[in-house]
Amino acid sequence: MQPLLALLAAATIFAARPLSLDDIHKFKDVADPRCSPDGKWIAYTLNTTNVADDKRDTDIWMISIDGKENVRLTTSAENESSPRWSPDGRYLAFTSSRPGPGKNKGSQIWLIDRRGGEAQQITDSKARISGFEWAPDSKRMAVLLRDEEDDVAKLAEKDREKPRPIVIDRYSFKRDGQGYLSATKKTRIHLFDIESKKFELLTTTNFEEAAPVWSPDGTRIAFTSNHAADWDRVPGSDVFVVESKAGSAPRKLTTFAGMDSQPLWSPDGKWIAYLKGSDHQLGEYNMTQLAVISADGGAPRIVTGGLDRGVSQHEFTADGRALRFLVTDDMSVYLARVAVTGGAVERLTAGNRVLNGIDTNGSCLASLVASDRAPAEVHVIENNAPRKLTSHNDALLEELQLAVTEEVRFKTKDGNAAHGLLTKPVGYEAGKKYPMLLRIHGGPNGQDQHAWNFERQMFAAQGYAVLNINYRGSSGRGQQYTVTIAKDWGNKEVIDLLAGVDHVVALGVADPERLGVGGWSYGGILTDYLIATTTRFKAATSGAGVAFPLAFYGHDQYIRQYDNEISPPWRGGLEPWLKISYPFLHADRIKTPPCSCAAIRTSTFRCSAASRCIRR
Repeated sequence: MQPLLALLAAATIFAARPLSLDDIHKFKDVADPRCSPDGKWIAYTLNTTNVADDKRDTDIWMISIDGKENVRLTTSAENESSPRWSPDGRYLAFTSSRPGPGKNKGSQIWLIDRRGGEAQQITDSKARISGFEWAPDSKRMAVLLRDEEDDVAKLAEKDREKPRPIVIDRYSFKRDGQGYLSATKKTRIHLFDIESKKFELLTTTNFEEAAPVWSPDGTRIAFTSNHAADWDRVPGSDVFVVESKAGSAPRKLTTFAGMDSQPLWSPDGKWIAYLKGSDHQLGEYNMTQLAVISADGGAPRIVTGGLDRGVSQHEFTADGRALRFLVTDDMSVYLARVAVTGGAVERLTAGNRVLNGIDTNGSCLASLVASDRAPAEVHVIENNAPRKLTSHNDALLEELQLAVTEEVRFKTKDGNAAHGLLTKPVGYEAGKKYPMLLRIHGGPNGQDQHAWNFERQMFAAQGYAVLNINYRGSSGRGQQYTVTIAKDWGNKEVIDLLAGVDHVVALGVADPERLGVGGWSYGGILTDYLIATTTRFKAATSGAGVAFPLAFYGHDQYIRQYDNEISPPWRGGLEPWLKISYPFLHADRIKTPPCSCAAIRTSTFRCSAASRCIRR
């Protein structure tokens, strides 16, 4: 009996526990893997939370390709990001706002010598640095700098009696995370000489510029920009090539009326591969294809034309004969390959998982890989299969009792074949009905997928079933599936979402009397549509949405979408605007019970005399 008792005691000690809300701070976010030039190391970032200081911190790590050595490179209290190896392999550059010898604050570029020593600050710029790329000679960089501008909020704070006015001089005048935008202050490419530490403006034009990438011989730089006469009203960008000399005039390569992005040179410098987006009229329903164009100009060719799925993060193979890239496909993201000349797309990785952040150098092909039950970690792709390198979250995961996520597929009343994910409660018992939360993703051009989702697991640990539906408008199902909701918000999506709820109720998993719904951004918008359409949900959370788009016209960052998709109210009439403003105009139909949480989970909450939800 003694051995048996010992085993039972050990099992009790190491029994998995349910996930709790406090665990959210214990998970570590791994990102931005970068292969070293010799292919022996992968640098990456690791973001952690210090609960005591109420602060998150990002540091740079590197791991050997065999996984045997994992080294933390930065330890400052400030964030470090964007690790980039010098082509000669001697240095690792990164950006950080850590204190340095320079007089200017804000994010600057730093270098770590691979041979050892402390990181050294190499830039001291007043202008905001938003990105950089090494030149092939490891002596220069192409740096994205935003023209210096006054911080209106800080100036107003300093002089309360004479506050500075906010000058609006652009049609698209503000952006989340950036604030008010200026027509005269732009992000431009500068050449930075590492030895002299001097910046020189690359081009002679005065337009926003992005995504600089050096040609293999270092004589040219490809980048993207919008040089349209009415650039602020017409979303889009084209690929340009310019000599890597200060004051050069760029040459335009592409002329598509949409978004061309992420240019990349072939190893021999003859071709540029880039992502070709959808027409600008389909701005919010963009689905990118992979295209190749001669670096000297000419007609581009779409090399993934036979693939009705969005692609991203492309890389040339070492011999330049093929391209590897990621494909967003029906709840997963996989690695694929296609010849530079086009043809059949070959799927390389299998399984219900999500790849992201691929990078290649020599024999190294690195990627982040996540699944339903594990956050993203750095993997190396070998023989078309991911091999795990980092394990920053493994110890925590071993403590937890995690829920199972399954795919659900069903037909709607109008014949659509919709797909989604159902996460069953921890300890699920077949035949028992559970309270269920319908959680709606934003976008709408995005997808719920086989990747780690803390929210799903948290609710499942509390006894809820969680349903995620990739309604029409979502990505991963082809261009037509995405654009079918254009100018018709809150119609087909609501049909799909309600059909998904009906399906899970019919499966016997969801209790039809204990249903909740919620989402963020477009998920919040669809929540508004749902609760103005039906009273079957006992509680709703609508985050960062808008129920009355007509009132937002001209005030928010989506003005160009409104113009291109709906058209201004005085041009296309009020009818389409009244249609998409359904939730606000029918707010009287919203009958969410005042103590809805008690209806969802009576074992947890009860109603007070004032009809407020209180925990038992």
